[in-house]
Amino acid sequence: MDRCSFCGREKRDTNLLIAGISGHICDSCIEQAHSILQEELKKKSEFDVNQIKLSKPYEIKHFLDQYVIGQDYAKKFISVAVYNHYKRLVHVHKEDTNEVEIEKSNIILVGETGTGKTLLARTIAKMLHVPFTIVDATVLTEAGYVGEDIESILTRLLQVADYNVEAAEKGIVFIDEIDKIARKSDNPSITRDVSGEGVQQGLLKLLEGSIVNVPPQGGRKHPDQKMIPVNTKNILFICGGAFDGIEKKIGQRLNTKTVGYTAVKDADKVDRSNLLQYVAPQDLKAFGLIPEIVGRLPVLAFLNPLDKTALRSILTEPRNAIIKQYELLFDMDGIKLSFEDTVLDYIVEKSIEFKLGARGLRSICEAIMIDDMFDLPSKEVKEINVDLDYAKEKFEKSDVKRLKAA
Repeated sequence: MDRCSFCGREKRDTNLLIAGISGHICDSCIEQAHSILQEELKKKSEFDVNQIKLSKPYEIKHFLDQYVIGQDYAKKFISVAVYNHYKRLVHVHKEDTNEVEIEKSNIILVGETGTGKTLLARTIAKMLHVPFTIVDATVLTEAGYVGEDIESILTRLLQVADYNVEAAEKGIVFIDEIDKIARKSDNPSITRDVSGEGVQQGLLKLLEGSIVNVPPQGGRKHPDQKMIPVNTKNILFICGGAFDGIEKKIGQRLNTKTVGYTAVKDADKVDRSNLLQYVAPQDLKAFGLIPEIVGRLPVLAFLNPLDKTALRSILTEPRNAIIKQYELLFDMDGIKLSFEDTVLDYIVEKSIEFKLGARGLRSICEAIMIDDMFDLPSKEVKEINVDLDYAKEKFEKSDVKRLKAA
């Protein structure tokens, strides 16, 4: 009787038995062999330093320009940092001990909410050939307290790399909301700052470069859990945060230098509407980051507040522009959606009024379009044009107070 040459099952016990020259194979063994082959090919093809194609900084920035409007200053910094990271990986892989050792340049991005910090990270992740992950600093606490251990950052990087430790050790990590772990107070207290300064102390070894024991499935450490040692020496860290209120620290620092007649003249040149462009490492320290952390984030870049022109462009120009998303959503129901230019200007004005940046654009669009998105899929409507009067009517009826920034 015919049977599978691999698992030994008879033909009646299989869904399909394929005959060969001198044997047979069943459908179950074919599926298993296929999954094994895919896994092996994946391990060989992904994250191979020898196969890295170096994208020049200009090419990286050009890719970012397709998704992120403005912020040329920050995009240049990130493009150069990623390019140098690739070159550093190739340099380390050569293992030439006679050459100069290139140190990694961790980055910290400072910018108001809705200016594109996280979007920059998500966009650049699309074109990278090394493991890349985005983690949120707000959930981190010291070991032993409710929350996630600092090592969970590397657990996520390992998961992205399919637990290929060698690949993970050459990856890039974006730590979002880094300002939320600022030191709560300079005054001594009997309580521990477990989600602020305590987390910063734990991040030091990751940023600098050391061998860290990482729980493979995340969660808390315990004696019986098998740990995976990960060397963070070649992992590039990019941090981002809004640092709400840091303008006061910058203003105080700039004012302290205004001594004498010429100093007063220099103070007049300061752009008070955008103090973030003058941000310096000492401002981060004054905000609540410990000096050791600031020293391990040597590259400091800022993101400009979005003006009316930039917000208007964000609505329509990027590949994943908000208006394009709504047009696609309605197109799926066979409805052609269009907006008058006055409506787009109105959305931008409201976003500036509520001081929510690009993130506010989506909320305002949702308030205007919610009724149409609810009603029209059930009606036989083939086309809809949103004009200014309709937009104003729907927006005023919505709960606009919840959109206003504190």
